[in-house]
Amino acid sequence: MQLIDTHVHLNFDQFQSDMADVRSRWLSSGVVHLVHSCVEPEEFPSIQALAHRFPEISFAVGLHPLDADKWHDQTASKILHSASSDQKVVAIGEMGLDFYKADNYEQQVMVFEKQLDIACELDLPVIIHCRDAALQVKQVLEKYGSRIRGVMHCWGGNPEETQWFLDLGFYISFSGTVTFKNAKQIQESAMMVSSDRLLIETDCPFLAPVPKRGERRNEPAYVRYVAEQVARLRSQTVEAIADLTTENACKLFGLSI
Repeated sequence: MQLIDTHVHLNFDQFQSDMADVRSRWLSSGVVHLVHSCVEPEEFPSIQALAHRFPEISFAVGLHPLDADKWHDQTASKILHSASSDQKVVAIGEMGLDFYKADNYEQQVMVFEKQLDIACELDLPVIIHCRDAALQVKQVLEKYGSRIRGVMHCWGGNPEETQWFLDLGFYISFSGTVTFKNAKQIQESAMMVSSDRLLIETDCPFLAPVPKRGERRNEPAYVRYVAEQVARLRSQTVEAIADLTTENACKLFGLSI
């Protein structure tokens, strides 16, 4: 069984002391590829170093919405140059809108649209962070139409919101939150996503899934628990979920496994 974790943050400090062991565990769990996301362009060198250290890592470059105030005149050119300079870059992001922890609406939308423009220019998919902002994200993406493709990562929306993004052609990625007991709307969304748009992730080091939820650090090996829960919800085998999510990840990000 082969799994792809489509959203990780392995360059964070939590992984610096035992990266070799973390990798051994993801390989033993059947994780054959990982897509490393980016919070801000200054992370590019550390993420790039990981991607060239481990051949099964591809990565993205972008600016997280909660860091929108870090956008400056050179940020767009930095993202554009970074994404163009390394063939292991497979997406722009993570980007999007987050009104759970911030209310700088205009700044976030501006930064979001600047990065969507870069993705259009480079013909790369986008990794979208969306928290308490589904309607606003939908409205921005509708302006781009078919020029933009990508994934709603660590999805937490209800079925109605899920359908909005499916209608826009987006993939929907579920993280450890889908295993949480009270995450009913996320679980309902996981049941309704069409098989050709479904992805899984850990978003590690955050959001460790059940049965690892009490652990302080999530890691790529735990994406198996996400796959198992999605399989239960959809009345499918975990092998079937692994196969289709791996195929979907390869299609979206242009991966060869």
